[in-house]
Amino acid sequence: MITAKMGGARAISDQPRLISSFVGDLLLRSTQPLPQLFRYKPGCNRVSMQFSRSLSGLTNLLFNSRKLDDLPNSKRKSLKPGRVSPPRPVPKHIQRPPYAKSKMMPGIASGPEVHDEQGIERMRASGRLAAQVLQFAGTFVKPGIMTDEIDEAVHQMIIDNGAYPSPLGYGNFPKSVCTSVNECICHGIPDSRPLEDGDIINIDVTVYLNGYHGDTSATFFCGDVDDEARNLVQVTKECLDKAISICAPGVEFKKIGKRIHDYADKFRYGVVRQFVGHGVGRVFHADPVVLHFRNNDDGRMMLNQTFTIEPMLTVGSINPVMWNDNWTVVTEDGSLSAQFEHTILITSDGAEILTQC
Repeated sequence: MITAKMGGARAISDQPRLISSFVGDLLLRSTQPLPQLFRYKPGCNRVSMQFSRSLSGLTNLLFNSRKLDDLPNSKRKSLKPGRVSPPRPVPKHIQRPPYAKSKMMPGIASGPEVHDEQGIERMRASGRLAAQVLQFAGTFVKPGIMTDEIDEAVHQMIIDNGAYPSPLGYGNFPKSVCTSVNECICHGIPDSRPLEDGDIINIDVTVYLNGYHGDTSATFFCGDVDDEARNLVQVTKECLDKAISICAPGVEFKKIGKRIHDYADKFRYGVVRQFVGHGVGRVFHADPVVLHFRNNDDGRMMLNQTFTIEPMLTVGSINPVMWNDNWTVVTEDGSLSAQFEHTILITSDGAEILTQC
């Protein structure tokens, strides 16, 4: 995921900025760790970017503060952090991405991920495994299950298949998957909080297999979910499907944002601007920045190119708040958020979804 420009409560201009949609994936050309990429004070939810990226014109990224107990007009309890268990070990024989040892933020790689025949086959393999892991993770979604248990299951399946869980150690991210519940927009850290009847949860899986990343996510229902949540999740999935349907060689990337934004508007849902899709393949995050809202960015799709599309929609405010863990991002007003993501390959006649079983 990447981030686009935003200025507090100000409207976003037609010149986007970014962060990545894997929380820390600040698709910035910088090798500095997350605390150096953001200006913040411990105990304060106000955060701003301190670097710019010429490609996106990112200036200041500002996360507004919100009280955790403040959930107006809702029967749901406000999401609160639980206990985070230690990172799970990965066998020494499994190939690791370069950032795994340093725990540093690698930044966004310059240039698109375009593959030869061998690279395409490896992308298919990593995408297929990511999809299978995500499908398996979804079977754990039920009331009473802790998100840390989902992380445990995901981690074990990934290493059992000889792959590395890409989020683990990325900018010091402590777990092997992202679990974002209810108002959490993205980058939720699995912890001891048990899922509750009526929750929705996005599970974001990325695997590193034979030197290639496969990245996907979906939002699942936990128990008896109300119509407000069901409709949001359905429309978010449809936004992703509609965006993928227009992809082909030579198509402008900005058409993705228009297609998603136009469809979301029909249901009066907000489209999160700060976190976006990205190139993926030999590196976790690469060009291009894929914006999910209307924009005038340049750039066209290329044959054999791989990237993610991962729209995040909200019932209410699109303004994000970052928790003190420097990863978890929630909606400012506590309203529900949903997300779906696929890694796709641009083919001669359209697009192939790599992250499906």
